[in-house]
Amino acid sequence: MSKGKEELMRTVPEDEFRQRLEKAREGVNRRGLDALLVHSNEVEFANVRYLSDYWPAFESAGVLIPKEGEAILIIGPESETYARDRSKISKIRKILEYRESAEPEYPGVIMSTFEEIFRESVSEGVKKLGIAGYSIMPLSIYEAIRRAIPDAEIIRADDILVQMRIKKSPNEIMLLKEASRISEIALGEVLKAIHPGVTELQMVGVAQKAMYENGAEYEAHPQYVFSGKGTTHAVSRPSYRVLKEGEMIQLGIGARVGGYSASIGRPLCLGKMPSEMRKLVQAGLDAHLRTMDWMKAGVPAREVAKKFYDYLTDKGFGKNILYGPCHGLGMMEVEKPWIELDSQYVLEENMTFQVDTFLYTKDYGLRWEDGVRVTKEGVERFSTKYLEILEL
Repeated sequence: MSKGKEELMRTVPEDEFRQRLEKAREGVNRRGLDALLVHSNEVEFANVRYLSDYWPAFESAGVLIPKEGEAILIIGPESETYARDRSKISKIRKILEYRESAEPEYPGVIMSTFEEIFRESVSEGVKKLGIAGYSIMPLSIYEAIRRAIPDAEIIRADDILVQMRIKKSPNEIMLLKEASRISEIALGEVLKAIHPGVTELQMVGVAQKAMYENGAEYEAHPQYVFSGKGTTHAVSRPSYRVLKEGEMIQLGIGARVGGYSASIGRPLCLGKMPSEMRKLVQAGLDAHLRTMDWMKAGVPAREVAKKFYDYLTDKGFGKNILYGPCHGLGMMEVEKPWIELDSQYVLEENMTFQVDTFLYTKDYGLRWEDGVRVTKEGVERFSTKYLEILEL
């Protein structure tokens, strides 16, 4: 692989960030806003990184996009040199409210305030402000904003960023493919190393080593290596539990590259699966593969969900379903939109999803999971290995 291609596969080019900022500004004006404040933190980093490539550590971060003029990256007190080295937005301001949760005071450090930043961006005053990242914005930050613009209307405006991020550019798709490639390598290394007597966390270490050796910048999510009754957890964390022969083991291995997150989910058993377990695993796999067959541009999302529910119900496994068959995939491994029975949108080309088939009983659960891109003819799969009953 040439150096140029390798570098391209690790980041989105600068001109794409500029295009994103302009498209967001169009959304600001379309909604009749004076400005949009985009909020993120270290964990829920996506919106700010999408616009600036800045990924906060410990602190919060924001991007203020006025209806006219330059966007501003807003950071916490300790991140100025880091932000200047990383951000694609050159105008940077630091404020106390974006500090880490231990709330140091930083006496003597010169910082801006929300009031100053709003006045700098919108000279006539902010009368209507949109917030993207509303559900993760701390009350302390919201209150500081309200004090700075006490007479302004503040509205939820997540839809501006959601609509921008739902369909992926060629560069974004390339990064998702690379993250999936690395995830598949890491999954393969776990399958080589796993055996009775090791712990869940030891297998997480195997996955992490393979990811970073093969080009991951980080993990897409906490790595899933669950066993026994722990596999009933739709979301959870691995433990020191020792893996045993004859019980369900759930793997969910995901790498992040250039801000884009992939994941591959596979259930397995060390030794032969008990017959009832195997029936559920096979039903899940069948539904998983059929879901990919049902997806293509122009299909209402709710129709995919209905086929998924109907198929498993007809097979006698309707009671084992927790949620619909897919969720959005991008910078976050789980993001909007979901495919559910009440979905009100149509699949479009270059939407990307995790086909996420989770079934469970009171004793064990399983997840088959793969990333896909919607095309006019169907889907392009980002991962294709190990799609069979795994008895090791």
